[in-house]
Amino acid sequence: MATEKMSVSFPTELSEEIRQDARAAGMTVSAWLAEAAAAQLRSKGLGDLLDEYEREHGAFTEEELEEARVRMGYPPARGRRRSVA
Repeated sequence: MATEKMSVSFPTELSEEIRQDARAAGMTVSAWLAEAAAAQLRSKGLGDLLDEYEREHGAFTEEELEEARVRMGYPPARGRRRSVA
Protein backbone atom coordinates (compact mmCIF):
# COMPACT_ATOMS: atom_id res chain seq x y z
CA MET A 1 0.00 0.00 0.00
CA ALA A 2 1.34 3.41 -0.94
CA THR A 3 1.67 5.92 1.86
CA GLU A 4 1.88 9.67 2.00
CA LYS A 5 3.51 11.67 4.74
CA MET A 6 1.31 14.38 6.24
CA SER A 7 1.97 17.01 8.84
CA VAL A 8 -0.84 17.53 11.32
CA SER A 9 -1.24 19.60 14.47
CA PHE A 10 -3.23 18.77 17.60
CA PRO A 11 -3.72 20.44 20.95
CA THR A 12 -0.96 19.20 23.31
CA GLU A 13 -3.36 17.33 25.60
CA LEU A 14 -4.93 15.47 22.67
CA SER A 15 -1.50 14.63 21.23
CA GLU A 16 -0.48 12.99 24.50
CA GLU A 17 -3.74 11.01 24.68
CA ILE A 18 -3.17 9.78 21.13
CA ARG A 19 0.39 8.72 21.94
CA GLN A 20 -0.73 6.91 25.11
CA ASP A 21 -3.58 5.09 23.38
CA ALA A 22 -1.39 4.11 20.42
CA ARG A 23 1.28 2.81 22.78
CA ALA A 24 -1.29 0.83 24.79
CA ALA A 25 -2.62 -0.68 21.54
CA GLY A 26 0.91 -1.59 20.43
CA MET A 27 0.61 0.69 17.41
CA THR A 28 2.59 3.54 15.98
CA VAL A 29 0.95 6.94 16.14
CA SER A 30 0.70 6.89 12.35
CA ALA A 31 -1.11 3.53 12.36
CA TRP A 32 -3.40 4.68 15.17
CA LEU A 33 -4.31 7.88 13.33
CA ALA A 34 -4.85 5.99 10.04
CA GLU A 35 -7.20 3.58 11.81
CA ALA A 36 -9.07 6.44 13.49
CA ALA A 37 -9.44 8.28 10.16
CA ALA A 38 -10.69 5.11 8.42
CA ALA A 39 -13.25 4.56 11.20
CA GLN A 40 -14.44 8.15 10.83
CA LEU A 41 -14.87 7.75 7.09
CA ARG A 42 -16.79 4.45 7.56
CA SER A 43 -19.04 6.18 10.08
CA LYS A 44 -19.70 9.04 7.66
CA GLY A 45 -20.47 6.55 4.89
CA LEU A 46 -22.94 4.73 7.13
CA GLY A 47 -24.55 8.04 8.08
CA ASP A 48 -24.91 8.94 4.41
CA LEU A 49 -26.49 5.54 3.71
CA LEU A 50 -28.97 5.95 6.58
CA ASP A 51 -29.86 9.47 5.41
CA GLU A 52 -30.55 8.11 1.93
CA TYR A 53 -32.70 5.31 3.36
CA GLU A 54 -34.76 7.82 5.36
CA ARG A 55 -35.24 10.05 2.31
CA GLU A 56 -36.64 7.07 0.41
CA HIS A 57 -38.61 5.35 3.20
CA GLY A 58 -39.29 7.97 5.84
CA ALA A 59 -37.72 8.59 9.21
CA PHE A 60 -36.89 5.71 11.52
CA THR A 61 -39.42 5.24 14.31
CA GLU A 62 -38.41 5.40 17.96
CA GLU A 63 -39.08 1.66 18.14
CA GLU A 64 -36.72 0.97 15.23
CA LEU A 65 -34.03 3.15 16.77
CA GLU A 66 -34.44 1.43 20.14
CA GLU A 67 -34.17 -2.00 18.49
CA ALA A 68 -30.97 -0.89 16.73
CA ARG A 69 -29.50 0.36 20.03
CA VAL A 70 -30.21 -2.97 21.71
CA ARG A 71 -28.87 -5.03 18.79
CA MET A 72 -25.64 -3.02 18.81
CA GLY A 73 -25.23 -3.61 22.54
CA TYR A 74 -26.00 -0.10 23.74
CA PRO A 75 -28.16 0.44 26.80
CA PRO A 76 -31.79 1.35 26.19
CA ALA A 77 -32.50 5.05 25.65
CA ARG A 78 -33.10 7.03 28.82
CA GLY A 79 -36.61 6.79 30.12
CA ARG A 80 -37.33 3.61 28.16
CA ARG A 81 -37.21 0.09 29.48
CA ARG A 82 -35.68 -2.70 27.48
CA SER A 83 -38.30 -5.31 26.69
CA VAL A 84 -37.36 -8.87 27.48
CA ALA A 85 -38.25 -11.32 24.72
